[in-house]
Amino acid sequence: MKLYAVPLLIVLTLGMFTSSWAQTPGNYNINSFKQLKEELPTPNVYRTASGAPGHEYYQQKADYVMDIKLDDERQIITGEETITYTNNSPDDLEYLWVQLDQNMRAKDSDTRKIQTGNMEMAQNPWGFGRLHNEFDGGFKLEFVKDAKGADLRYTVNKTMMRIDLQESLKSGESYSFRIRWWYNINNRAEIGGRSGYEYFEEEDNYLYTIAQFFPRMAVYNEVEGWQNKQFLGRGEFTLPFGDYKVNLTVPSDHIVGATGELQNASSVLTSEQRARFRKAQKSMDEPVMIVTEEEAVEKSGKKEKGTKTWTFEAENVRDFAFCSSKKFIWDAMAVKFGDRTVMAMSYYPKEGNPLWERYSTKVVAHTVKVYSKFTIDYPYPVAISVHTNNIGMEYPMICFNGGRPESDGTYSERTKYGMISVIIHEVGHNFFPMIINSDERQWTWMDEGLNTFVQYLTEKEWDRDYPSRRGPAYKITDYMGGDKERISPIMTNSESVYQFGNNAYGKPATGLNILRETVMGRELFDHAFKTYCSRWAFKHPTPADFFRSMEDASAVDLDWFWRNWFYTNRSVDLSLDAVQWYRMDDGDPEKAMAEKKKEDMEGQGIGAIRNKTAIKESYIERDTSLVDFYNRRDPYAVTPMDQMRREQYLEMLDDNEKEVMGKNYNYYELALSNPGGFPMPVILKFDFTDGTSLIERIPAEIWRFDSKEVTKVFFYEKEVANVTLDPYRETADVDTDNNYWPPRTKPTRFQLYKQERRSRPNPMQQQRRMQEGSNE
Repeated sequence: MKLYAVPLLIVLTLGMFTSSWAQTPGNYNINSFKQLKEELPTPNVYRTASGAPGHEYYQQKADYVMDIKLDDERQIITGEETITYTNNSPDDLEYLWVQLDQNMRAKDSDTRKIQTGNMEMAQNPWGFGRLHNEFDGGFKLEFVKDAKGADLRYTVNKTMMRIDLQESLKSGESYSFRIRWWYNINNRAEIGGRSGYEYFEEEDNYLYTIAQFFPRMAVYNEVEGWQNKQFLGRGEFTLPFGDYKVNLTVPSDHIVGATGELQNASSVLTSEQRARFRKAQKSMDEPVMIVTEEEAVEKSGKKEKGTKTWTFEAENVRDFAFCSSKKFIWDAMAVKFGDRTVMAMSYYPKEGNPLWERYSTKVVAHTVKVYSKFTIDYPYPVAISVHTNNIGMEYPMICFNGGRPESDGTYSERTKYGMISVIIHEVGHNFFPMIINSDERQWTWMDEGLNTFVQYLTEKEWDRDYPSRRGPAYKITDYMGGDKERISPIMTNSESVYQFGNNAYGKPATGLNILRETVMGRELFDHAFKTYCSRWAFKHPTPADFFRSMEDASAVDLDWFWRNWFYTNRSVDLSLDAVQWYRMDDGDPEKAMAEKKKEDMEGQGIGAIRNKTAIKESYIERDTSLVDFYNRRDPYAVTPMDQMRREQYLEMLDDNEKEVMGKNYNYYELALSNPGGFPMPVILKFDFTDGTSLIERIPAEIWRFDSKEVTKVFFYEKEVANVTLDPYRETADVDTDNNYWPPRTKPTRFQLYKQERRSRPNPMQQQRRMQEGSNE
């Protein structure tokens, strides 16, 4: 890098120019910083410009009374429900829409018809099984009647049912009707699914995790009208709040967990189990076993006749789910919120131990506490984690979670942390969307993305070294820097998203983390995020409500961020293109001549260096009569004229300029570019030659007048050795090779030879085998 000496006034002017204005009018590009006007809906009496519910905000209510029977011999659910629907909207409703989500499993469902694949996939055992699956799924409706028993006209359109009313349901009125149905429960091991059963062949026992098991009211509001988009399997559920009373009739030897509170414990639990539960209500440090592993194993080997009916009630929830099995171990502990006690509980078979007994309920308790800190206090009386052999799935107060050890009780680190993460994630869904009730059918990111973000915060409060899968900015760069044809903007309908996990979970969560750590700061972000959660608890927020609330509560203009991160598939790629080093020319002729001499000597060239020895004697060295004034003159000597010019220069400076000149600053002009087209804050780390360093943080607005290239001047008394752009990898920059000065070259790694992949025991198994060998 060449060092430039420049006059004082020129340096100061350059610094002001580059920090406040664009380089040339031709580079203006306001797209990134254009306000989100056209993209967001117009504020109204229902939803304000601040992001809060308006003074005429309303939402509908749906109350359920259900009688459900689980047939453990044939794996069938039979049910009858009475729905009371209250129309709080200003509109008269001619018909009602009811969701029939089990119809996704019907033989003629669109979900089956639109599945794609090839023969390579079909030859996989999992794919082959699904290809030839003839499962007879879907609701079998027996009747739809009004409260008086008269048949109602209805039309089933795949996963939606329209009930035609004899008279319009007026604003402020309620309407009750009854539905009876049954359906075959799916085997999750064979065809997957959010709910279903697992069969344990050795014991001839079943474990049921049941959800989407009843016809449910669709949401009606001023945003969508009726949210009656078909359920294809990915875009999840949009549901109104209501009160539930559910009677669950199951085999007499089953243990049941469900949404809500058990109403008839004296009828279904033993006196010892009730006593243990009372003890658990006072235990805040360790879970108390309600049903032990020994008791569950003993019960699993027996066959009892008869049934029991468990009754649960829940207030102000949007859904209901339950689990049932004779295999369940059950433990519980208390979590205090002021004068309220929330019961954290887990249900799991022996196949989940030792992991589940050790971790599950404590993770549940930890999750509701940390989420409450960042959102609102957990309002429900229970939070339940149920062990399954499948991926996680969430419902109010209850969730189904994977994470199973090996049959010998050992487990890998991946299994352990995978289980803890899925429990945190699914319990966290109580907040998003079970309480902050966004439209999952339309916007998956509003529940999955926000939930994954708080999951990351919760993981780090569990273990500061937790191996979080999503959250830090650098973990999303491979996705964002990939093929743009296979990357959808976050603001894409749930059923039409490419790379669903990255799009709906990873990228939104990472974006919020960048806002918290880099753009807004933790204090502003946490306050704004908590404001959004408080405003929309037990309500139906939209993306605009989130965007507006975050800005309203922080006074930070984030439209540029929402536009780029949520509405485009742009990637972040900032580049440090060049660094020019300047020092002030203070007019000192002696210093100037010394520097010029040094520069000339260093730059004299290879020929001059070699000539010192190659030329034994020059002509004028032999004939000194040829030496004149110019041969005797020292070109680096300071003349009286030089001294006079120095004095004249100093007389021009004021006191402040003389003080700045005395500091002998180093000035560095940085040229930055934005190849990715996504404006981001510029974070620079300056490493100095004395071993110290300094971080400079520049807001994203530096790109507001020129989105492609900017220059900025920094000055320090110390000399800079290195400059690093985005040193902590906090902006999701997809190409960090252009982030260094001087430039760095990374080595390309290669393997000397390829190793054959083998199935290896997990570390716990390895240690156990070594111990067994040493004992021998």
